[in-house]
Amino acid sequence: MSYRFVFTAAILAGKALAAPVATTEAATMTTVVSSVGKNGVGLATVFGPDSQVSAIYPTPLSAYPIVVESNGYTSATYHGPYSGTPTTTGAANGPTTLAASVAPGPLNPTATYYNTDGLPQKPLPAPYTPAGGLGTNGSLPRYMVESDFDYYSIALGLYQEWIELDLFHDGLAKFSVQDFLDAGLTAEDRSLIEFMADQESGHATLLTNMLGETAPKQCVYNYPYETVREFVDFNQRLTRWGESGVWGFINHLDSREVGQLLAQSIATEARQQQIFRQMSGLTPMDVWFEAGWPQSWSWTMLAPYISYCPENETRLVWQNYPVAHILNNANINRFSPNDTATDGSEVTGSRIGDPSISNITTDMSCVNLNVTGEGCGPAIAHNKSEPLSFAGKKILFEWDEPGMAVGPNNSYVTSTTAGTPAFAAFVSQLNVTYSPLTLTGTNTGYTYQPDAQTYQGDPNINGTLVVLLTDVALPVTPFNVSMVNPHVRAMGLYVAG
Repeated sequence: MSYRFVFTAAILAGKALAAPVATTEAATMTTVVSSVGKNGVGLATVFGPDSQVSAIYPTPLSAYPIVVESNGYTSATYHGPYSGTPTTTGAANGPTTLAASVAPGPLNPTATYYNTDGLPQKPLPAPYTPAGGLGTNGSLPRYMVESDFDYYSIALGLYQEWIELDLFHDGLAKFSVQDFLDAGLTAEDRSLIEFMADQESGHATLLTNMLGETAPKQCVYNYPYETVREFVDFNQRLTRWGESGVWGFINHLDSREVGQLLAQSIATEARQQQIFRQMSGLTPMDVWFEAGWPQSWSWTMLAPYISYCPENETRLVWQNYPVAHILNNANINRFSPNDTATDGSEVTGSRIGDPSISNITTDMSCVNLNVTGEGCGPAIAHNKSEPLSFAGKKILFEWDEPGMAVGPNNSYVTSTTAGTPAFAAFVSQLNVTYSPLTLTGTNTGYTYQPDAQTYQGDPNINGTLVVLLTDVALPVTPFNVSMVNPHVRAMGLYVAG
């Protein structure tokens, strides 16, 4: 495991000082708007030298080596589709498959604890230590996967960390300083993106060490953006399935030790998702709870953006579902999202997580609109007068047939065991809310966004979430949401707020 966190603050401070600053930015950053501050006291105009504080030169502690040098890391020279012929196809398979699906069972017979008096019910094994818990008996932790479920879950997480490492660097390399400025992002914002890329080198190292010698390696990727706005929008979508994809399996892991370290890394992922929402001009957090997704959902989201991988790359066992294209998914760059076209033309492509197009006319754009309630430039928070979606909105779908080649080397194939879809399932916060799906043709249909609340005062459907097209309305909860998998005909990524 890595102890690189010891130096995080110093690294970040160093990057902030060393960040390249364009002439236009320097002029903006040093301009004194007013010479008088609060209570009539003049604002600072001279900076440094700082006051002296007591300090020493400590001996640097040794650090565990990372699997890739993020500082100075160069994104792959090629980012595009795979044009070769796959040498193998389909998900990884075991010696045999025991059943077509996991059968539902009764409540766990040992799940009976209930405290009626607020006092310990059993003797304390040690002072200040209540009875129970897992991994609390003093045994030495082993930070390695302990089952096939653990292995393939963490391998999926590593695929995600690798793409984030490359993706964050690619945006910084692809776009100029002026491109970022035009999108409202300064040298400090670029430095933050660089730091998030550095975080991914640590995350990739952590997961690699917990898997061992067969851990997946970094691949080559195919990205869907041509502007800075599309770059940060794609990032807020990709980090959503990166975060939710871990919350969905972390408490099912056999290794509690692995789950502990994974939680400490995914907490960072959650912050990244919020930051990219802020850079996209979206509300940083508009839900009370974040949803957890099964592994096959996040793999369906991620795989289309992996072009090809090294020879003998570890293959994943998870399913790839057909895509449900949300034809009128709101364009986040419009001051009036209701004006978004209804033919699917306002996303950059046909893949499930493709961002909103940003090349709309200036009179329709909210990007540089400095009007409260209407603008969507980078900000700590926005409160939009016209939301991206609302209860009762008609949502249009068009879904793919199974059997499409996707993922690394076009070597995975989309599949489904579901029948004709009859419902749209909105998976948001703690709930799966079903809405009837009206079929309008071959692989087309619509539904209306439900008016649902998690708790009173918390509109359930908000943020960036997954929508499933299912053949039944199966009741599921956050801990057993994967039970719906056999009934999923297709899935889409919905930006509701």
